[in-house]
Amino acid sequence: MEIISAQAAIEKYVKSGSTVAVEGFIGLMKPEELIIALRDRFLQTGKPRDLTIVHCAGQGDGTSPGCGINRLALEGLVSRIIASHFAMAPDMQRLILENKIAGYNLPQGVISHLYRDIAQGLPGNVTHVGLGTFVDPELQGGKLNEKACQAGELVERIAIDGKPYLLYKAFPIDVVFLRATSCDAKGNCSMEREPVTLEVTAMAQAAKNSGGKVLVQVERISDAPLDPRSVKIPGCLVDAVIVAKPENHRMTNDFDFNPEFIGSSARNLKGSRQEPVGRSQNSCNSQLATRNSFDVRRFIAQRAAKELVPGAVVNLGIGMPEEISAVAAEEGISDLVLTTESGTIGGYPASGGSFGAAAFPDCIVTQPEQFDFYDGGGLDIAFLGLAQLDRFGNVNVSKFGSKLAGCGGFINITQNAKRVVFCGTFTSGGLKVEFQDGRLKIVQEGKIKKFVRDVEQITFSGRRAAETKQDVMYITERATFRLIDGVVTLTELAPGVDLDRDVLSLIEFPVKVSCE
Repeated sequence: MEIISAQAAIEKYVKSGSTVAVEGFIGLMKPEELIIALRDRFLQTGKPRDLTIVHCAGQGDGTSPGCGINRLALEGLVSRIIASHFAMAPDMQRLILENKIAGYNLPQGVISHLYRDIAQGLPGNVTHVGLGTFVDPELQGGKLNEKACQAGELVERIAIDGKPYLLYKAFPIDVVFLRATSCDAKGNCSMEREPVTLEVTAMAQAAKNSGGKVLVQVERISDAPLDPRSVKIPGCLVDAVIVAKPENHRMTNDFDFNPEFIGSSARNLKGSRQEPVGRSQNSCNSQLATRNSFDVRRFIAQRAAKELVPGAVVNLGIGMPEEISAVAAEEGISDLVLTTESGTIGGYPASGGSFGAAAFPDCIVTQPEQFDFYDGGGLDIAFLGLAQLDRFGNVNVSKFGSKLAGCGGFINITQNAKRVVFCGTFTSGGLKVEFQDGRLKIVQEGKIKKFVRDVEQITFSGRRAAETKQDVMYITERATFRLIDGVVTLTELAPGVDLDRDVLSLIEFPVKVSCE
């Protein structure tokens, strides 16, 4: 193990044609010092070239040039990308959509597990996750453009005991960019000031067993040996350690450091518990059903929160579902176990640029461990966004024309939760509503229909949900639907809403009506 600069590490270890796996989760755990050094070396020298970039969760802030993976969106630097989510990297989206690099979109949990499979020398990851969705080879196989079609298949359909599964193929990893808090003289790296641990151990093992190199960005070098219980990347796996500048080692996109995200020690500060982070004052204090101040997101979240039961293990997706935890707290719905796919269990999930962290978590497991639990059916209920819904109950949240968000953990979560609740406005693009005297009024209809005959991309398979008899709901501000025997069925109508004018006339397929 050597302690060197990021620039020296890139020059020494990252060669043209390499497969580089980069750790990170939106604004958490990004090895920004290494990412910047890779970008700068390419801009200065034109090398390295033609890299394959692999990352599990989305990374960045959604702006251009932004941070994280978006910094690497340069023609010539990257020739292929394998990732779960692209919404945080708009320039990388553009390269994929313009067919300038080969783009593959695989489920977040699958990529997190694939690192472990690569470390074990297995042919890939075998799972039911993704069947019937756009990552299924019977549809698109996760390929996003023509270059990916030319580059080859990463997913294969197989059968075991007559049942279908997907094989996500393994590939060697030449270099990994990781992040930790501290490093000792032996190269052991600990995570005491990081809000999650993600899959750093599995990534390091995958690279080492591929004959690759492990580069770790840290906050500090420790003079004393580290507590072995806190070490997540053992020194025997580490090739180089880079001490980052403080501005390139922020805890999240929103915070340089927030003690609430590392749990119990912060709980006892001054003998009292601090206000949870990640929610704005308006989010915590807004009230429903006032004529001058109406929050349609909160209105939908309040209806969705009625599906919660005490003791439930819950996942809340990014965006509108984030409101549900605030509603649950306000309405006294207790004993919930809120989780995030990044590995937090309990506490208060954060939002925005800190999404993936949690204030005062009870436990932080690795991301692969969290997806083990999710994929096996451990979630009692999951609340996710709703962007497009079609006649089969399929949901699309991953691709809309020139916008490529990617699936993230959506496929793992929605396909395996015992109950799944999709939340979103009925239309989008200028929708304005009011709530007066207990009745909902559509002031201005949205320009974009969400209930379409066929979704552009299947991120959730209604047909598979019907086969597995999964409990599925779709909640909007004006109506609630359920998937009953494979049929999208309207079960509730908000007061003041006209069934024909405000609902049925805006749906591009027939729905069954089963409400008064």
